[in-house]
Amino acid sequence: MDFDFSEQQNMLKTMAGDFLSKECTKAQVRLLEKDEKGYDPAVWNKMVELGWQGLILPEQYGGMGAEFLDLVVLMEEMGRNILPGPFFSTVGLCAIPLMRFGRETQKAGYLPLIADGTNIWSLAVIERSGVFAPAEITCRAEYDGKNYVINGEKWFSQFAHVANWLLVICRTGQEIEGLTAFIIDTKKQGVKIEVIPTVAGDGQCRIKFKNVRVSSRNILGKKGQGWRIVDYLSQRALVLKCAEIAGACQAVLNMTQAYAKDRVQFDKQIGSFMTIQHKLVDMLTDVEGLQYLVYQAAWLISSGQDAGASVAIAKAKADDVYQRICIDAVRVHGAIGFTMDHDMGCYFRRIKGAEFTLGDTGLQLENIAEGIGL
Repeated sequence: MDFDFSEQQNMLKTMAGDFLSKECTKAQVRLLEKDEKGYDPAVWNKMVELGWQGLILPEQYGGMGAEFLDLVVLMEEMGRNILPGPFFSTVGLCAIPLMRFGRETQKAGYLPLIADGTNIWSLAVIERSGVFAPAEITCRAEYDGKNYVINGEKWFSQFAHVANWLLVICRTGQEIEGLTAFIIDTKKQGVKIEVIPTVAGDGQCRIKFKNVRVSSRNILGKKGQGWRIVDYLSQRALVLKCAEIAGACQAVLNMTQAYAKDRVQFDKQIGSFMTIQHKLVDMLTDVEGLQYLVYQAAWLISSGQDAGASVAIAKAKADDVYQRICIDAVRVHGAIGFTMDHDMGCYFRRIKGAEFTLGDTGLQLENIAEGIGL
């Protein structure tokens, strides 16, 4: 296992960091939390010019043909700057399964429009219970002899309100084999989308489907293959989300370390106090431990090995580390750390949203236990 980045990945990391620090300031992040769209179309278009939306898409579909690890590097930098927007929902949650399970006509029709930034996508799996599990899916797709008619609701579909297309998991039969993935136009008659207010302002949406008619040509993969598609995308998307969290944790550590050196109390830098030093050391070990888990899981996926247990371990660790680091950072900052206007709050407000992405910590611990035979 080699944790060193390639020359190309180091260049991507540096370039992404420079771009995002300039184009995605914390002041802009705070403004976008209250913005109706939740992202900046101008920044989105500049990302297109850099080739990010098509980074791992094949060149024949307008992409750059880069490796999965390249996308992990990019997501870490996005997390470091907490970039608001539909990049993860479009590329991490939808483009990846489209590449793997899409028919040639689907790939040729959809992927170039993702690569050039024209189309935004959103994944719709979770329902009212908020539990990420096949048994919780009740949104139904009934075949009437010509089309599938979809009725039901989906919750917590990120940036669905600005999306052009939805990747929706519906029930077409019983048990786990009765789940099917559908590609649905958000402008389709019977689709209603509303934004769910959240502390983070992270574009979570509720989607209602009422007699939405879609053709069998809109099935991704095969009928009954829906949860297999979810399993495939969730492993890869979880690694990307963990990379985003790792980048955010590194930024919080850097911010807190700098504050501990600058802040003076009792004629001393507060970083000279043992209690503060212990917190910073704990934060450092948490950040580096998480980074290694993320890189290990990403390496396993890139090399074609089974990464299920490693992905679950990384996500469980990421959820725990993100919360602990942000809370400790707020404590080190003192009263100013609790204010809405401080940069620290931008990271803190995203903790819960990150934890519940594709299953919370409890689900990941269950997956780990199952992986070791318990």
